[in-house]
Amino acid sequence: MSPTDCRRTLNKLSALIGHTPLLELCYTHDGVSGRIFAKCEQMNLTGSIKDRMALSILDHAYREGLIQPEDTIVEVTSGNTGIAFAALGAALGHRVEIYMPDWMSRERVDIIRSYGATVVPVTREAGGFVGALRLVDELADTRSHIFLPLQFANQANVDAHRLGTGVELTRQLASEGLAPDAFVAGVGTGGTIMGVGLHLRKTHPLARVHPVEPAESPVLSTGCKVGTHRIQGISDEFIPAIVDLALLDRPIPVSDGDSILMAQKLAASLGLAVGISSGCNFLAALAVQKELGPNSIVATVFSDDNKKYLSTGLLQNEPVRDHYLSPDVQLKSLRVIAAPRQA
Repeated sequence: MSPTDCRRTLNKLSALIGHTPLLELCYTHDGVSGRIFAKCEQMNLTGSIKDRMALSILDHAYREGLIQPEDTIVEVTSGNTGIAFAALGAALGHRVEIYMPDWMSRERVDIIRSYGATVVPVTREAGGFVGALRLVDELADTRSHIFLPLQFANQANVDAHRLGTGVELTRQLASEGLAPDAFVAGVGTGGTIMGVGLHLRKTHPLARVHPVEPAESPVLSTGCKVGTHRIQGISDEFIPAIVDLALLDRPIPVSDGDSILMAQKLAASLGLAVGISSGCNFLAALAVQKELGPNSIVATVFSDDNKKYLSTGLLQNEPVRDHYLSPDVQLKSLRVIAAPRQA
Protein backbone atom coordinates (compact mmCIF):
# COMPACT_ATOMS: atom_id res chain seq x y z
CA MET A 1 0.00 0.00 0.00
CA SER A 2 1.43 3.40 -0.98
CA PRO A 3 1.45 6.41 1.38
CA THR A 4 -1.39 7.91 -0.67
CA ASP A 5 -3.43 4.70 -0.33
CA CYS A 6 -2.74 4.68 3.42
CA ARG A 7 -4.08 8.22 3.76
CA ARG A 8 -7.18 7.25 1.78
CA THR A 9 -7.71 4.28 4.09
CA LEU A 10 -7.36 6.49 7.16
CA ASN A 11 -9.89 8.90 5.70
CA LYS A 12 -12.37 6.05 5.24
CA LEU A 13 -11.79 4.77 8.77
CA SER A 14 -12.38 8.26 10.15
CA ALA A 15 -16.10 7.70 9.56
CA LEU A 16 -15.93 5.06 12.33
CA ILE A 17 -14.02 7.22 14.81
CA GLY A 18 -15.29 10.23 16.74
CA HIS A 19 -18.63 12.00 16.32
CA THR A 20 -19.93 10.11 19.34
CA PRO A 21 -23.24 10.70 21.15
CA LEU A 22 -23.38 12.76 24.34
CA LEU A 23 -25.20 11.18 27.27
CA GLU A 24 -27.22 13.12 29.81
CA LEU A 25 -27.33 11.11 33.04
CA CYS A 26 -29.83 12.26 35.65
CA TYR A 27 -29.19 11.21 39.23
CA THR A 28 -29.80 11.98 42.87
CA HIS A 29 -27.15 12.03 45.58
CA ASP A 30 -27.89 12.78 49.22
CA GLY A 31 -31.37 13.85 48.18
CA VAL A 32 -30.11 16.39 45.63
CA SER A 33 -30.88 15.95 41.93
CA GLY A 34 -28.38 16.68 39.21
CA ARG A 35 -27.22 15.66 35.77
CA ILE A 36 -23.84 14.78 34.31
CA PHE A 37 -22.97 14.85 30.61
CA ALA A 38 -20.62 12.21 29.21
CA LYS A 39 -19.25 11.62 25.73
CA CYS A 40 -20.01 7.99 24.77
CA GLU A 41 -16.53 6.99 23.57
CA GLN A 42 -17.16 3.23 23.61
CA MET A 43 -18.89 3.86 20.28
CA ASN A 44 -15.54 4.28 18.51
CA LEU A 45 -14.08 1.66 16.14
CA THR A 46 -12.33 -0.49 18.77
CA GLY A 47 -14.48 0.58 21.70
CA SER A 48 -12.38 3.35 23.23
CA ILE A 49 -11.48 7.03 23.03
CA LYS A 50 -7.91 6.07 22.04
CA ASP A 51 -9.04 5.51 18.45
CA ARG A 52 -9.24 9.30 18.09
CA MET A 53 -5.62 9.73 19.11
CA ALA A 54 -4.28 6.82 17.03
CA LEU A 55 -6.05 8.15 13.92
CA SER A 56 -4.73 11.68 14.52
CA ILE A 57 -1.13 10.53 15.06
CA LEU A 58 -1.08 8.29 11.99
CA ASP A 59 -2.75 10.88 9.79
CA HIS A 60 -0.22 13.52 10.89
CA ALA A 61 2.68 11.10 10.39
CA TYR A 62 1.61 10.27 6.83
CA ARG A 63 1.00 13.93 5.96
CA GLU A 64 4.48 14.87 7.23
CA GLY A 65 6.30 11.86 5.79
CA LEU A 66 7.24 10.58 9.26
CA ILE A 67 6.04 7.03 8.54
CA GLN A 68 6.43 4.72 5.56
CA PRO A 69 4.21 1.77 4.60
CA GLU A 70 6.98 -0.73 5.41
CA ASP A 71 7.50 0.62 8.96
CA THR A 72 6.59 -1.33 12.08
CA ILE A 73 4.50 0.65 14.57
CA VAL A 74 5.97 0.28 18.07
CA GLU A 75 4.20 1.76 21.09
CA VAL A 76 4.08 1.55 24.89
CA THR A 77 0.58 1.34 26.32
CA SER A 78 -1.57 0.08 29.16
CA GLY A 79 -4.05 -1.33 26.66
CA ASN A 80 -6.52 0.81 24.74
CA THR A 81 -3.89 2.64 22.73
CA GLY A 82 -2.34 -0.67 21.78
CA ILE A 83 -5.70 -1.95 20.61
CA ALA A 84 -6.27 1.20 18.54
CA PHE A 85 -2.87 1.05 16.83
CA ALA A 86 -3.18 -2.71 16.30
CA ALA A 87 -6.51 -2.20 14.49
CA LEU A 88 -5.45 0.79 12.40
CA GLY A 89 -2.07 -0.79 11.71
CA ALA A 90 -3.77 -3.93 10.39
CA ALA A 91 -6.00 -1.85 8.12
CA LEU A 92 -2.93 -0.06 6.74
CA GLY A 93 -0.76 -3.17 6.38
CA HIS A 94 1.72 -2.28 9.14
CA ARG A 95 3.28 -4.73 11.57
CA VAL A 96 2.54 -3.57 15.12
CA GLU A 97 4.49 -4.28 18.32
CA ILE A 98 2.99 -3.29 21.66
CA TYR A 99 5.04 -3.06 24.87
CA MET A 100 2.88 -3.10 28.00
CA PRO A 101 3.13 -3.86 31.73
CA ASP A 102 2.39 -7.53 32.37
CA TRP A 103 -0.29 -6.81 34.97
CA MET A 104 -2.82 -5.40 32.49
CA SER A 105 -6.00 -7.42 31.94
CA ARG A 106 -5.83 -10.59 29.88
CA GLU A 107 -8.57 -9.29 27.61
CA ARG A 108 -6.39 -6.35 26.54
CA VAL A 109 -3.58 -8.66 25.49
CA ASP A 110 -5.91 -11.04 23.64
CA ILE A 111 -7.65 -8.23 21.74
CA ILE A 112 -4.34 -6.72 20.62
CA ARG A 113 -3.15 -10.12 19.41
CA SER A 114 -6.44 -10.72 17.62
CA TYR A 115 -5.50 -7.89 15.24
CA GLY A 116 -2.25 -9.67 14.42
CA ALA A 117 -0.04 -7.45 16.59
CA THR A 118 2.77 -8.65 18.84
CA VAL A 119 2.58 -8.00 22.59
CA VAL A 120 5.82 -7.66 24.59
CA PRO A 121 5.03 -7.87 28.34
CA VAL A 122 7.24 -5.91 30.74
CA THR A 123 7.45 -7.00 34.39
CA ARG A 124 7.63 -4.78 37.46
CA GLU A 125 11.19 -6.01 37.95
CA ALA A 126 12.02 -4.73 34.44
CA GLY A 127 10.59 -1.33 35.32
CA GLY A 128 6.91 -1.69 34.44
CA PHE A 129 5.59 1.22 32.41
CA VAL A 130 8.74 3.33 32.73
CA GLY A 131 10.83 0.28 31.87
CA ALA A 132 8.74 -0.31 28.75
CA LEU A 133 9.33 3.27 27.64
CA ARG A 134 13.07 2.80 28.17
CA LEU A 135 13.09 -0.43 26.14
CA VAL A 136 11.34 1.21 23.20
CA ASP A 137 13.70 4.17 23.40
CA GLU A 138 16.65 1.80 23.12
CA LEU A 139 14.94 -0.05 20.28
CA ALA A 140 14.76 3.14 18.24
CA ASP A 141 18.57 3.34 18.33
CA THR A 142 19.12 -0.20 17.09
CA ARG A 143 16.36 -0.89 14.54
CA SER A 144 15.39 0.70 11.27
CA HIS A 145 11.96 0.95 9.67
CA ILE A 146 10.06 1.53 12.89
CA PHE A 147 7.60 4.28 13.72
CA LEU A 148 7.14 5.41 17.32
CA PRO A 149 3.81 7.18 17.93
CA LEU A 150 5.15 8.49 21.28
CA GLN A 151 1.63 9.08 22.53
CA PHE A 152 2.76 10.67 25.79
CA ALA A 153 4.65 13.44 23.98
CA ASN A 154 2.92 13.70 20.60
CA GLN A 155 1.00 16.94 20.03
CA ALA A 156 -1.24 15.13 17.53
CA ASN A 157 -2.69 13.34 20.57
CA VAL A 158 -3.76 16.69 22.05
CA ASP A 159 -5.03 17.89 18.67
CA ALA A 160 -7.32 14.88 18.34
CA HIS A 161 -9.29 16.22 21.31
CA ARG A 162 -8.76 19.95 20.78
CA LEU A 163 -10.16 19.73 17.25
CA GLY A 164 -12.44 16.72 17.77
CA THR A 165 -13.77 15.73 21.20
CA GLY A 166 -13.86 19.27 22.60
CA VAL A 167 -15.57 20.76 19.55
CA GLU A 168 -18.16 17.96 19.49
CA LEU A 169 -18.88 18.39 23.19
CA THR A 170 -19.49 22.13 23.05
CA ARG A 171 -21.61 21.82 19.90
CA GLN A 172 -23.77 19.12 21.46
CA LEU A 173 -24.28 21.14 24.63
CA ALA A 174 -25.04 24.26 22.56
CA SER A 175 -27.70 22.32 20.66
CA GLU A 176 -29.47 22.02 24.03
CA GLY A 177 -28.92 25.68 24.86
CA LEU A 178 -26.19 24.81 27.35
CA ALA A 179 -22.56 25.76 27.97
CA PRO A 180 -20.02 23.82 30.08
CA ASP A 181 -19.13 25.00 33.58
CA ALA A 182 -16.56 22.24 34.02
CA PHE A 183 -14.93 19.31 32.27
CA VAL A 184 -13.17 16.43 34.05
CA ALA A 185 -11.23 13.44 32.73
CA GLY A 186 -8.76 10.87 34.01
CA VAL A 187 -5.18 11.31 32.84
CA GLY A 188 -3.47 8.49 30.99
CA THR A 189 -1.49 10.25 28.30
CA GLY A 190 -3.24 13.51 29.13
CA GLY A 191 -4.40 14.02 25.56
CA THR A 192 -8.09 14.19 26.42
CA ILE A 193 -7.86 16.65 29.31
CA MET A 194 -5.32 18.87 27.53
CA GLY A 195 -7.07 18.85 24.16
CA VAL A 196 -10.58 19.46 25.46
CA GLY A 197 -9.12 21.87 27.99
CA LEU A 198 -7.39 23.98 25.33
CA HIS A 199 -10.63 24.14 23.35
CA LEU A 200 -12.59 25.23 26.43
CA ARG A 201 -9.98 27.80 27.45
CA LYS A 202 -10.61 29.44 24.07
CA THR A 203 -14.40 29.08 23.80
CA HIS A 204 -15.52 29.03 27.46
CA PRO A 205 -12.66 30.57 29.48
CA LEU A 206 -14.56 30.51 32.78
CA ALA A 207 -15.10 26.75 32.63
CA ARG A 208 -13.08 24.61 35.02
CA VAL A 209 -10.87 21.86 33.58
CA HIS A 210 -9.98 19.22 36.16
CA PRO A 211 -7.66 16.25 35.61
CA VAL A 212 -8.63 13.13 37.56
CA GLU A 213 -6.34 10.64 39.30
CA PRO A 214 -6.69 7.59 41.57
CA ALA A 215 -6.70 8.55 45.26
CA GLU A 216 -4.45 5.54 45.86
CA SER A 217 -1.82 6.79 43.39
CA PRO A 218 -1.86 10.61 43.19
CA VAL A 219 0.92 11.06 40.64
CA LEU A 220 -0.35 14.44 39.38
CA SER A 221 -0.49 15.84 42.90
CA THR A 222 2.88 14.51 44.01
CA GLY A 223 4.87 14.58 40.77
CA CYS A 224 6.10 11.01 41.14
CA LYS A 225 4.90 7.42 41.38
CA VAL A 226 3.04 6.88 44.66
CA GLY A 227 1.20 3.69 45.58
CA THR A 228 -0.75 1.38 43.27
CA HIS A 229 -4.30 1.42 41.94
CA ARG A 230 -6.81 -0.59 39.89
CA ILE A 231 -8.05 1.96 37.34
CA GLN A 232 -6.30 0.68 34.23
CA GLY A 233 -5.57 3.34 31.65
CA ILE A 234 -4.86 6.30 33.93
CA SER A 235 -2.01 7.33 36.25
CA ASP A 236 0.77 5.42 34.48
CA GLU A 237 3.50 6.14 37.06
CA PHE A 238 4.62 9.53 35.67
CA ILE A 239 3.32 12.88 34.40
CA PRO A 240 3.24 12.78 30.58
CA ALA A 241 5.17 15.40 28.62
CA ILE A 242 2.03 16.77 26.95
CA VAL A 243 0.40 17.55 30.30
CA ASP A 244 0.79 21.16 31.45
CA LEU A 245 -0.71 21.33 34.93
CA ALA A 246 -0.42 25.13 34.88
CA LEU A 247 -3.22 25.18 32.29
CA LEU A 248 -5.50 22.97 34.38
CA ASP A 249 -7.42 23.25 37.61
CA ARG A 250 -6.56 21.09 40.60
CA PRO A 251 -6.55 17.29 40.22
CA ILE A 252 -9.62 15.46 41.53
CA PRO A 253 -8.81 12.23 43.44
CA VAL A 254 -11.21 9.28 43.19
CA SER A 255 -10.79 5.90 44.91
CA ASP A 256 -10.45 2.87 42.67
CA GLY A 257 -12.99 0.89 44.70
CA ASP A 258 -15.52 3.70 44.38
CA SER A 259 -14.84 3.78 40.63
CA ILE A 260 -15.50 0.04 40.35
CA LEU A 261 -18.79 0.35 42.25
CA MET A 262 -19.88 3.28 40.06
CA ALA A 263 -19.05 1.44 36.83
CA GLN A 264 -21.05 -1.53 38.10
CA LYS A 265 -23.98 0.76 38.88
CA LEU A 266 -23.88 2.41 35.43
CA ALA A 267 -24.21 -1.04 33.86
CA ALA A 268 -26.84 -2.44 36.23
CA SER A 269 -29.00 0.70 36.41
CA LEU A 270 -28.75 2.20 32.92
CA GLY A 271 -27.34 -0.58 30.75
CA LEU A 272 -24.10 1.32 30.14
CA ALA A 273 -21.38 -1.31 30.01
CA VAL A 274 -18.37 0.94 30.66
CA GLY A 275 -14.89 0.48 32.05
CA ILE A 276 -13.60 1.38 35.51
CA SER A 277 -12.20 4.75 34.41
CA SER A 278 -15.70 5.78 33.30
CA GLY A 279 -17.00 5.16 36.80
CA CYS A 280 -14.06 7.23 38.04
CA ASN A 281 -14.87 10.09 35.65
CA PHE A 282 -18.54 10.11 36.67
CA LEU A 283 -17.62 10.41 40.35
CA ALA A 284 -15.12 13.19 39.64
CA ALA A 285 -17.82 15.05 37.72
CA LEU A 286 -20.20 14.53 40.65
CA ALA A 287 -17.63 15.89 43.11
CA VAL A 288 -17.10 19.01 41.00
CA GLN A 289 -20.85 19.50 40.58
CA LYS A 290 -21.31 19.35 44.35
CA GLU A 291 -18.93 22.34 44.52
CA LEU A 292 -20.50 24.31 41.67
CA GLY A 293 -24.13 23.55 42.48
CA PRO A 294 -26.72 21.08 41.16
CA ASN A 295 -27.64 23.23 38.15
CA SER A 296 -24.07 23.46 36.86
CA ILE A 297 -23.17 21.81 33.57
CA VAL A 298 -20.35 19.36 34.19
CA ALA A 299 -19.12 17.09 31.41
CA THR A 300 -16.74 14.15 31.13
CA VAL A 301 -16.01 11.15 28.91
CA PHE A 302 -16.87 7.48 29.22
CA SER A 303 -13.57 6.29 27.79
CA ASP A 304 -14.31 2.68 26.89
CA ASP A 305 -16.56 -0.35 27.32
CA ASN A 306 -16.34 -3.09 29.93
CA LYS A 307 -15.18 -5.93 27.68
CA LYS A 308 -11.51 -5.45 28.58
CA TYR A 309 -12.20 -5.70 32.32
CA LEU A 310 -14.15 -8.96 32.66
CA SER A 311 -11.24 -10.64 34.48
CA THR A 312 -10.61 -7.66 36.79
CA GLY A 313 -12.24 -6.30 39.92
CA LEU A 314 -15.04 -4.86 37.79
CA LEU A 315 -16.94 -8.15 38.01
CA GLN A 316 -16.11 -8.89 41.64
CA ASN A 317 -17.79 -7.88 44.87
CA GLU A 318 -16.25 -4.59 45.97
CA PRO A 319 -16.41 -3.60 49.66
CA VAL A 320 -18.00 -0.23 50.42
CA ARG A 321 -15.90 2.33 52.31
CA ASP A 322 -17.34 5.13 54.43
CA HIS A 323 -16.02 7.92 52.19
CA TYR A 324 -17.32 6.49 48.90
CA LEU A 325 -19.82 8.51 46.86
CA SER A 326 -21.22 5.76 44.64
CA PRO A 327 -23.36 3.90 47.21
CA ASP A 328 -25.56 6.99 47.62
CA VAL A 329 -25.87 7.72 43.89
CA GLN A 330 -29.22 6.82 42.36
CA LEU A 331 -29.21 6.87 38.58
CA LYS A 332 -32.63 8.00 37.41
CA SER A 333 -32.60 8.31 33.63
CA LEU A 334 -30.51 8.41 30.49
CA ARG A 335 -30.96 10.65 27.48
CA VAL A 336 -28.92 10.59 24.30
CA ILE A 337 -27.90 13.78 22.50
CA ALA A 338 -27.11 12.84 18.93
CA ALA A 339 -23.62 13.06 17.52
CA PRO A 340 -22.90 16.26 15.61
CA ARG A 341 -22.80 16.02 11.85
CA GLN A 342 -19.38 15.43 10.35
CA ALA A 343 -17.89 18.43 8.63
